[in-house]
Amino acid sequence: MTTIKLHNTRTRGKEVLNPINPDDVRLYLCGPTVYDRAHLGNARPVVVFDVLYRLLRHVYGTDHVTYARNFTDVDDKINATALARKEAGAPGTLEELVQERTEETISWYLADMAELGALEPDHMPRATAYIPQMIAMIEELIAKGHAYADGAGHVLFSVKSYKDYGALSGRSVDDMIAGARVEVADNKRDPMDFVLWKPSTDELPGWDSPWGRGRPGWHIECSAMSHELFGDSFDIHGGGNDLMFPHHENEIAQSCCAHPEGDFAKIWLHNEMLQVEGKKMSKSLGNFFTVRDLLDQGYPGEVIRLVFLQTHYRKPMDWTDKKAKEAEATLRRWRALTTGINPAPTASVAVIDALSDDLNTAGALAELHKLASAETAADLLTSARLLGLLTDKMGTWSQGEDHDLSHHEKSLFDARQVAIETKDFAEVDRLKTALIAAGVEVRMSKTGVELVPGPSFDASKLDAI
Repeated sequence: MTTIKLHNTRTRGKEVLNPINPDDVRLYLCGPTVYDRAHLGNARPVVVFDVLYRLLRHVYGTDHVTYARNFTDVDDKINATALARKEAGAPGTLEELVQERTEETISWYLADMAELGALEPDHMPRATAYIPQMIAMIEELIAKGHAYADGAGHVLFSVKSYKDYGALSGRSVDDMIAGARVEVADNKRDPMDFVLWKPSTDELPGWDSPWGRGRPGWHIECSAMSHELFGDSFDIHGGGNDLMFPHHENEIAQSCCAHPEGDFAKIWLHNEMLQVEGKKMSKSLGNFFTVRDLLDQGYPGEVIRLVFLQTHYRKPMDWTDKKAKEAEATLRRWRALTTGINPAPTASVAVIDALSDDLNTAGALAELHKLASAETAADLLTSARLLGLLTDKMGTWSQGEDHDLSHHEKSLFDARQVAIETKDFAEVDRLKTALIAAGVEVRMSKTGVELVPGPSFDASKLDAI
């Protein structure tokens, strides 16, 4: 069986994946807080885990991998968007508007991630459906001396009660205090203590609990949902590295204290952040955009996915228009090469080996380029599909846009051969200029000419050549 190695954030090195139960390999990804459209950075862990999910299913079998990605559907930001709608005159109670906003945003998210070729996870738990499990876990933590109620509706986790706190992120206590989210509670015993439960107003979503009507803190959600779905221990937990502290650090503390008989997650995967044209994506710089923004601008989801896969998940990824255009040209070439081809029985060993080495997607793509150069179309097709590329579903953007340029390739090649003899390259330059004006990428070598339709390809302009 293929050996898969993954970089474990907790141990700071690559480890061989030895599943707790090879018949049920379990992975959990922290999903979105559903108050607005997913931005491009939100999509990166989805694509990373989608590749991992596909690889695990290839190695262990589709029926032996279980993938969960949650929705945080109770949060201050969701409440704020609902309140803004109510103040704008939207009908319904505030709680109804919160529900309306979460349903709307979840549907957007699923549609946008599907455009990127992401398979839907086996489980997509919503926090609001697991409130009893969260309350039960909080009660367990209080009973074991790891949490305390302040008498005013808050329950807080006692960080000092867990000796290994900080092991995941490797931060000092001072760093953690500086980087922690500020959570309002009047009676913290220690600055690092964090909220497990907090009061809620009658208008906002809330649930009855032993500490009064309230709602969960952010961190307890994933601990309770992953335990309900996967038990005390499971194989892989992941997310963006911005979640390493405090969210994942707090998850570990809660889960290991509530269920010390388990290991919680054995391997932790964290992807690096995303940049745009070399700069951090932010609204203040005017380079902040959602996945839907790009799709609406005409970038196919498959192109966005390929740009993501060109960078290893543990390195910062830079989105540029140049990369997108190059990715589109590559996909057009690969799709033209594999049109009407039956896929090979299995993916290339070299592609599988690259992915098995800590999801080396850049290495896997290099192997796909080799397959394309060798024109081994069947192997290219199967291997690309392992990365979620060249699937039938993802190819609708290019349908009707594949054009036979072989006649123009021959014309240019013949003109070039004549020019070499006569030293007159006027006709070659004329043809090249016309082809480039039609949006065709011209590649010439000693042995031949290759023409590839680019992102701005316009077939009607070829008539003038």
